[in-house]
Amino acid sequence: MFAEAADLFSALGDETRLRLVARLSQDGPQSIHALTTGTAMSRQAVRKHLRVLDDAGLARSERRGREMVWAVRAERMADAQQYLAQISAEWDARVDRLRALLDEEAERPV
Repeated sequence: MFAEAADLFSALGDETRLRLVARLSQDGPQSIHALTTGTAMSRQAVRKHLRVLDDAGLARSERRGREMVWAVRAERMADAQQYLAQISAEWDARVDRLRALLDEEAERPV
């Protein structure tokens, strides 16, 4: 579980890849040409980042005519959300235990 999560968050930890995921999530599947339009990035650089996302299971490509169209894999994004929810729940439980301990200390006579 942790190795899978590490790969996922490692891929998302790069600002460029995070921007690509955000763009694909917002605008839907796109070609590399569309992803590079209006940016200073080369097609080769975008392709490299998309391969990292693909290796982490976050993106997939599909040939449409002469172009490869890339899309976000929603199930992997759901995995990321699940990992974060689990970590958040663990921290919430720790904060609750700390709060209970502090309340006990405050109620003890001096």
